[in-house]
Amino acid sequence: MDLKKTPLYEKHVLLNAKIIDFGGWAMPVQYSNVIEEHHTTRTAAAIFDICHMGELEVKGPRAFDLLQLALTRDLADQRLGQVKLSALLNEKGGIIDDLTVYKKSDDSFMLVTNATTKEADFSQISGILRQKRYDCVLEDISDKTGKLDIQGPLSQEILRQSITADLQNLPYYHFIEANVMDIPAIISRSGYTGEDGFEIYAPAKQIGDIWERLMETGKAFGLKPAGLGARDTLRLEAGMMLNGQDMTRETTPLEVPYGWLIDWKKDFIGKSALEELKKTGPAKKLVGFEMIGRGIARHGYKVFSGKKEIGVVTSGTFSPTLNKAIGLAFLDVDFSAPETFIDIAIRETKAQAKIVKLPFYKRKK
Repeated sequence: MDLKKTPLYEKHVLLNAKIIDFGGWAMPVQYSNVIEEHHTTRTAAAIFDICHMGELEVKGPRAFDLLQLALTRDLADQRLGQVKLSALLNEKGGIIDDLTVYKKSDDSFMLVTNATTKEADFSQISGILRQKRYDCVLEDISDKTGKLDIQGPLSQEILRQSITADLQNLPYYHFIEANVMDIPAIISRSGYTGEDGFEIYAPAKQIGDIWERLMETGKAFGLKPAGLGARDTLRLEAGMMLNGQDMTRETTPLEVPYGWLIDWKKDFIGKSALEELKKTGPAKKLVGFEMIGRGIARHGYKVFSGKKEIGVVTSGTFSPTLNKAIGLAFLDVDFSAPETFIDIAIRETKAQAKIVKLPFYKRKK
């Protein structure tokens, strides 16, 4: 199968990036090495190709009504220029996707989806649209939209070299529409690393020009490109979940740290199932842990309390910032409290770990 390529693919090849298959996309996993790219993001700034993500546009008089029913968050108080994270559920309350909602006007929204769930998202929302016959249009604009992220404490200063708009007063999870150089773009203060930073959306044909400009002006600030490897270690330190790994369509928001995405006072697809689960309480819960014993716990490793198997690791890595091994695991709810000691089967031995509160890392303001 031929892998899909982003508009920035050739630039990664020229930079000698290691390319891997990521959900059917040819994506850079690293340029130099993961730890160096990770530390660069935490101390200076890094630039990421995120063009594989999906973008859906919802426009029309009833666009709000469609999204209000499809998503768990109450969008009634969403301001123009504000971004809201929400969950898109199936009828059983399972998470199809965790996506962001950009409110461009009262009747125009952009949804940013995970790469591997875009088609499922489109199918779910278009199904609701057909059933309810709301006066609005849903369009997949992914192919004509390019996306890159610049993340790190110096990202604002670097981006400021190429934009005249005010970034200083742009709050977290808000966006502006402005030109980067002379290219129209959406710039939001958001990201997937736990650092200050920006996500930039521009026409796919011109996203390469923005990449080149930022790479050039960022040199003086220590900006470097970073791949999916560093993106994964950064997001895990920040306690952020990976769709398809830390949550699936069999996972509900009540079992992961997404209870805050549910606005119970409004109706949404999957609400009835969640109300039933709320009565009994979930049997399992996603928690963070840090290793005490030697070794790194990886996805799929079994978790024990004594001889009793109590769960499974969903994400695990060595944290370059904290200099210790960390991870996320689904555990029986009776064993999910912070400070609980657990054992993780790593190859032929069991290594001790301790459940800790999330996130593992929080940047200094």
